[in-house]
Amino acid sequence: MNTGAFDALPEIAELARTGEAWLHVDGAFGLWAAASPALRHLVEGVAEADSWATDAHKWLNVPYDCGLAFVAHPDAHRAAMAMTAEYLVADPNAARDQMDWTPEFSRRARGLTVYAALRSLGTSGVAALVERCCRHAMRFAEELGRLPGCEILNEVVLNQVLLRFGDDEMTHAVLEAVQQSGEAWMSGTTWDGRFAIRISVSNWRTSDEDVTRTVAAFQRSVAAAG
Repeated sequence: MNTGAFDALPEIAELARTGEAWLHVDGAFGLWAAASPALRHLVEGVAEADSWATDAHKWLNVPYDCGLAFVAHPDAHRAAMAMTAEYLVADPNAARDQMDWTPEFSRRARGLTVYAALRSLGTSGVAALVERCCRHAMRFAEELGRLPGCEILNEVVLNQVLLRFGDDEMTHAVLEAVQQSGEAWMSGTTWDGRFAIRISVSNWRTSDEDVTRTVAAFQRSVAAAG
C-alpha cells in the first residue's frame, strides 16, 4: 500500500495450488494496472487467483463506497454471502437474487456511478488515466529525489511514491508545510519504523502543472524547514 510494489503472483499461485489454499488478491489500486497495455505485465498471474478485490473510488474517482469484488467460484461466493430468514421472500426460480451475493440486504445502486465512469472513459480512456497518473508519480520521484536530504524509499512502479527528508522531525515539518501551502495534500505514513511521506496519484484532474507546483511547494518547505 505504501510502495505500490507487486508480488510474484505466478509463484504465489503455484504455492497456493500446491497447498490447496484460497488465493485472494487485494488489488485496491494495483489491479487497475491490467487496464494498461504498458503496465499489465505487473499483474501477470492474477487470473490464477480465486478472488480479487479492488476500489473504484481511486482511479475511477467515484464515491468511496464503490468497492468491487470478483470471485471465481460462484458456489463458494453464494455460500459465504447468502442470508435466509422466514420473513424474507425469495424467488427460487430467479436467475439471480442480489441478496445472495453481497453482505447487505439493501443499498443504493452503487454500480451506476462505476458504469457511468467506465462508459464515459472507455477502454482506452481508463488505460490513459492509469498511465498518466503513473507518469506523474515517476516524475514526482525523479524531481523530489533531487531535493536536499530527500530519500525516495521505493522503486516507483505504479502511482505510489514514498519519501522522507533526513529524520522524522524534518519529514514531519516538510509534510506539514506542504499541506499548509494548499498546493497539494498527501498523508504521512510509517515505513520500516520511520516516518515517511506517501504520495498517491490517482485523481483524473492531476496535471503536469500540478506536479510542477507541488514540487515547488516541497522546495520551499525544505528550505524553510532546513
